[in-house]
Amino acid sequence: MITIRKVDTKSRKDVNEFVDLPFRLFKGVSQWVPPLKSGVKDVLNRDKHPYHEHSDADFFLAMDGDEVVGRIAVLENRVYNKYHNKKQASFYLYDSVDDQAVADKLFECAFDWSHKRGLEYLLGPKGFSPFDGYGFQIEGSEHRQMMNMMNYNKENYPRFMENLGFTKVVDWISCYAEIAKFNMPEKVQTVANKVREQGKFKVHQFKTKSELNKFVSRIGDAYNKTFVNNWEYYPLTQKEVDWAFKDLTFVALPDLIKIITYKDEIVGFLLAFPDISAAFQRHPRGVLTPALILDIQREVKQSKWIEFNGVGVLPEYQGFGGNALLFDEIEKTAKSHHFVHGELTNIAETAVQMRKDLLNLGVKPYKNHRIFGKNI
Repeated sequence: MITIRKVDTKSRKDVNEFVDLPFRLFKGVSQWVPPLKSGVKDVLNRDKHPYHEHSDADFFLAMDGDEVVGRIAVLENRVYNKYHNKKQASFYLYDSVDDQAVADKLFECAFDWSHKRGLEYLLGPKGFSPFDGYGFQIEGSEHRQMMNMMNYNKENYPRFMENLGFTKVVDWISCYAEIAKFNMPEKVQTVANKVREQGKFKVHQFKTKSELNKFVSRIGDAYNKTFVNNWEYYPLTQKEVDWAFKDLTFVALPDLIKIITYKDEIVGFLLAFPDISAAFQRHPRGVLTPALILDIQREVKQSKWIEFNGVGVLPEYQGFGGNALLFDEIEKTAKSHHFVHGELTNIAETAVQMRKDLLNLGVKPYKNHRIFGKNI
């Protein structure tokens, strides 16, 4: 018989059981990248993670006797709901064995939790900030997860959702680029060159980690403002911005991070990182040991993959050449090191112009993550 137990976030045993489940479920799955357990535990820490300062969340385990067979987090982001005038809950960190009955029990719990708060709609996977990975993967699960910036899940999870009456809300596409064949059309390069000559748009590129560290707060603020028109947007607190970008310089090569300004106002940015997934996979326990730190530092220098996760220009500046400049910088960034492969991660289907431009540049959509929703 499947039962549901609420996680006591002050209990080390409860927290460990919640955090450890995917390490058991995905053991031996070559595409899965183990997260740092300490990072997941931070999410459950109500005294540490800034989300808990303004919103509510609870965590639940599905039990079959003494065995953990599923988990889920259920959230009420009060800031998001106030900003968008919604009564919406979201779920995140869902994992389970291949059993519809387990999914049914976990989501019955999520529905009940939401009803008690007067919420009328449940969607997900959607996490604790816009920087968390969105959706269940419905295409491309044969490819390795790109670090922990997008979710990886068992193929049955989307089927569980459909059986529960959930339907598609929005898809998030990730695109693959073979760097040697990734070339901007001459028209794009011409426009980008003209934009540079006019001098209104400028690209700021970082040379050292020390310089990048000084700009981290401003980069976070720019990220917070640039996507104000996106459906998932809500105004982040300064603590949330700082939290999201606190580890930026650890995994970054400074010259891969760029800011685009228009008349000295930040209107866009390009965040690119060497993919360090292989280092995490070589240390599958998910514990940040000195050996893992050294391995990450080596992988930063030798990885053949570059990942773009955070690419955008405010819509009102795209028609003035901002997009052309951005895409030209993407090519230059991708070819500035030894990278062979590239991924442009997490592009919402609502970003119509961005996706159209990318397809015209010859990149190939190869992963798809879907957010599901249901009136409750």
